[in-house]
Amino acid sequence: MKAVVQRVKRAKVTVEGIITGEIGRGILVLLGVKKGDTEQEMEWVAEKCINLRIFEDESGRFNFSLLDIKGEILVVSQFTLLGDCRRGRRPSFTDAAQGEEAEKIYNKFVSYLKSKGLDVKTGEFGAHMDVELINDGPVTLIVER
Repeated sequence: MKAVVQRVKRAKVTVEGIITGEIGRGILVLLGVKKGDTEQEMEWVAEKCINLRIFEDESGRFNFSLLDIKGEILVVSQFTLLGDCRRGRRPSFTDAAQGEEAEKIYNKFVSYLKSKGLDVKTGEFGAHMDVELINDGPVTLIVER
């Protein structure tokens, strides 16, 4: 499983011109599910994302997590994170989980975050989405398990 975590001032995702998810201060998580990912990997990545200390304290140091600031989270499925570009010009997506398997883990990821009391918004799994964000910092990290 691979997640790109971006600290944002705001972010939104639209599908065919309709907003499916929109947040203020918090994190945008682009989530790629690999073949064979289990609930254990999903929980580890989810916990890492929400507990990363990437929000600044009064001194400008990264001392607060999403949970600490009671921020929002936007989760967008993105199988292309698992694209292998080492050979040729066309990425290979053989490591990405198939649609049904990936959607199951993606939905568990979202449910897990909600169970932590977070304000979670999402894109639409498998849809062509437009994602807009204002990256705060910029702060962008890759979490992989």
